[in-house]
Amino acid sequence: MAKEKYSYLRTLQGKLNMCFLLIVAIAVVSFMMIFIVRSKSELQTASMEYTGQLLQMVNENIDSYIVNMENIAEIVMDNTDVKYFLLTKESEEGLKNVFGLGVQEQFKTLKETRNDIYNIGILCDNGTYMINDKDTIINPYADVKSLDWYKRALEGEEVITSSHVQNIVKDEYPWVVTLSQEIDLGESTTNRAVLFIDLNYSTINSLCEKMSLGESGYVFILDEEGTLVYHPRQQLVYSGFWEENLELVSETEESILYSQDEERIYSIVRSEVTGWTIVGVTYVDELLEGMNRDRITYYVMAIILIGIAMTLAVAISGMITQPIHDLRNSMRQVEKGDFEFELVEPNTGDEISGLIRSFNIMVRKIHQLIEKNNQEQEEKRKSELNALQAQINPHFLYNTLDSIIWMAEDGNTRDVVLMTSALAKLFRKSISNRNEMIMLSEEIDYTRSYLTIQKMRYKDKLEYEIDVDPMVSHIEVIKLIVQPLVENAIYHGIKYKEDGKGTIRVESAYAGDKLEIKVIDNGIGMTKEALEHIFDERVTDRHKNGVGVLNVHRRIQLHYGMAYGLSFESEVGVGTTVTITLPLEREDIEGRTML
Repeated sequence: MAKEKYSYLRTLQGKLNMCFLLIVAIAVVSFMMIFIVRSKSELQTASMEYTGQLLQMVNENIDSYIVNMENIAEIVMDNTDVKYFLLTKESEEGLKNVFGLGVQEQFKTLKETRNDIYNIGILCDNGTYMINDKDTIINPYADVKSLDWYKRALEGEEVITSSHVQNIVKDEYPWVVTLSQEIDLGESTTNRAVLFIDLNYSTINSLCEKMSLGESGYVFILDEEGTLVYHPRQQLVYSGFWEENLELVSETEESILYSQDEERIYSIVRSEVTGWTIVGVTYVDELLEGMNRDRITYYVMAIILIGIAMTLAVAISGMITQPIHDLRNSMRQVEKGDFEFELVEPNTGDEISGLIRSFNIMVRKIHQLIEKNNQEQEEKRKSELNALQAQINPHFLYNTLDSIIWMAEDGNTRDVVLMTSALAKLFRKSISNRNEMIMLSEEIDYTRSYLTIQKMRYKDKLEYEIDVDPMVSHIEVIKLIVQPLVENAIYHGIKYKEDGKGTIRVESAYAGDKLEIKVIDNGIGMTKEALEHIFDERVTDRHKNGVGVLNVHRRIQLHYGMAYGLSFESEVGVGTTVTITLPLEREDIEGRTML
């Protein structure tokens, strides 16, 4: 039995279990001690600070909203149509109607763009008014001049009322908050007028409902007089079924206040813009319960404890983990492609020893597989070249021969000779030369022969131009990288061009230490979606590119590296440009610089 325990402790699992057991013990004991030390007052203070921040956000949102509405009011009062409508005498009916239409249009625009505006209107002490539109009738039973917000506005105040039932419009009694202000009509008249805007109570409600103060907490608002502007249970408060310490909250200068029964905590923020008092109510029992479930606090404590425990574990297990460090360093060598090594297997008899032995076997097998894969890729590349080299479209051959027959029947001997000569060159270069690498001039000659045949076949529909720098004609390139792109341009671009002559241009350009060969056509072009799938071998649509393009791209990258290959630019209806990027040797760069 003792021998079994000793063997277990020699294993890596046993050693780590002992370390983790020590870590967990320290973490649990420390956490319990910290949790016991935390007091009720500290929890409440932290929560109140957070509640105060939320209330400040609500206050800022309400202030911003009210300021915005005040700005709207200023715009309305500065409108000349409003002033002229109020100043124009009733006897000048036609002119008054014209100004009235301007006022209506402005009110209509505001109500259509602002769902939070229930009513907007202007009231003059001479009886002239406009509320919403010409069809809105003032409540005949409403004594406008006795309304508190109307009188205060005429006294020079910018009035923001508490929530109330507005009865100024006939047969309508909405619950609103009213903004009112006197309109300056100038010194030319003794008449006085007031602009008022009724804001939907639901707007204030929505701003406050966004505040989350636990499951039972809530927000309410008092005006400067201590009257409720908003309360989620406003009707219950008014009817006496819900108790709220409104007077106590209104009179206090503190930012935090306990209810008389100490069951609720009032967090208070006052607005300098509106004069309102924003109050957040949280329940003490729920607060403590919520803080006990505060996962964030737990996570922070756990991270600190784990950090301390891991530091201790590293100090204790340094000798234990050394073989793991050696294995990690060896893996990094494998990542860099170095397989020419073998780790010395430690004579410890634990899991690390077996792991290193398996690692050595894995490295040897990976090395063998990579060598085998490289050989297969090389053979595949050569096979693809041979397949592409032998891939002469039968339809192209049939059509070319038919064209020769037709020209012969017409007695066009010169064109027969020219096309036959081009076809012979094409076959000679395709079949006879089995080398993978050829000079760029040979590739261009092969492409020129192909284009000569196609131009004679398509006659006036196709033109081509080849402008390749003679200084790079001797550069060796892999075979068949330009002609497939020209073929693709004809059959997927020029062929479907409905008007105008198709043109293909082959040119060369330098980009630092790289050579760029461009195949440019003015065909139908490609969409953005087609470009994104240009190298997708599953694409078979005629408006996409064929396998020749993908083949060329793969062979270039396989031979020269991933920094080289094909790139595409295209615009529908304009054409396509394919760029072949190849490396330049030092002597090629120096020779070009001397010129």
